[in-house]
Amino acid sequence: MTNLKSPVIPAGGSSRGAAFSRPANAALVLGSGEVFWGHGAGALGHAVGEVCFNTSITGYQEIITDPSYAGQIITFTFPHIGNVGANPEDLEAATPAARGCVLRSDITEPANWRSDGERGGHLDAWLKSQNLIAVTGIDTRRLTRLIRDGGAPTGVVAHGDAIDTDALVAEAKGWPGLEGMDLAGDVSCTQTYSWDETEWALGTGTGKQENPKFHVVAVDYGAKRNILRCLASSGCKVTVVPASATAEDILGHKPDGVFLSNGPGDPAATGVYAVPAIQGVLDANLPIFGICLGHQILALALGCKTSKMHLGHRGANQPVKDLETGRVEITSQNHGFVVERGSLPDGVVETHTSLFDGSLEGIKLEGRPVFSVQYHPEASPGPQDSHYLFERFVGVMEEAGK
Repeated sequence: MTNLKSPVIPAGGSSRGAAFSRPANAALVLGSGEVFWGHGAGALGHAVGEVCFNTSITGYQEIITDPSYAGQIITFTFPHIGNVGANPEDLEAATPAARGCVLRSDITEPANWRSDGERGGHLDAWLKSQNLIAVTGIDTRRLTRLIRDGGAPTGVVAHGDAIDTDALVAEAKGWPGLEGMDLAGDVSCTQTYSWDETEWALGTGTGKQENPKFHVVAVDYGAKRNILRCLASSGCKVTVVPASATAEDILGHKPDGVFLSNGPGDPAATGVYAVPAIQGVLDANLPIFGICLGHQILALALGCKTSKMHLGHRGANQPVKDLETGRVEITSQNHGFVVERGSLPDGVVETHTSLFDGSLEGIKLEGRPVFSVQYHPEASPGPQDSHYLFERFVGVMEEAGK
């Protein structure tokens, strides 16, 4: 057993100008055997998952609570995480699905007026309340390069009095990884419910949709709240159904359109039960809009194939080109799987492509009101360049209703 009192880490996680040092009490342990010692934040204990990195400089609370991070340990490449505190308005789900976080610097005191001190305004206190483990003082630049070059490894975040690194290496090695893993059922709702909350606005907070023009059924594979808010703000009454909903369940609500949400895990594994449902909706000729995992599930239902990416895309600065308009939009993304361009059958057309690595980012079904994108157009966090996609969805429902 390795005792955490043996390594000594510079205060603040940096060796430059550090006046004091303190014993490490936390670590990130990789399946390769590499150990990154640091200081613990949040809850005590340990958690295993896939180690990825996110390049966003804002919105860490939305990122941590994004259900698409189920089974993952998030490394933040931006060093100052926690300086705006935490609040209940920026949660994308009631309970975070991420396994833990890795940070460069110690969490500082909140310095933002939206930090809610009465409900865990300090990020460390909020992490504790959510039973989430964080390790600070890590050289995240080195870790990010390791992930970039070798792909996302399995690892364990641990925070406590003593850490048995040998045991944690074995646990990380034994974790099966996300490929072949269905996680949508773990983060999906279990019962159907209605959603009418609209987008947040400065000074008023969120609103309520009281005069909807369309009824949308949203299939919840791990839906973020702000996606549902964008649908409501676009004039939709939203009925949210579980990931396990059948075509009969969905069509029984008599919707004007069907939305397929984001979510975690391997789309091929979730597709075992989700693809037949979406094929039934396709047979009904209803408008369909999918994002992230919903995009991948739709593609599978149309006869495409998906595969695991070397790195995936995670951040709020991802450039994507709309091939129909030539417009470039900066997008928010979080995915580790991709639809294979070479698998698109006749009638399924690529509409968007990544300007980072050339991967496929959007499709449409020719002659039908069916389209999807790989990224997160609700922009939570991130730029709002892609909000037009919600308007496009409303437009195809208008056309279908004529």
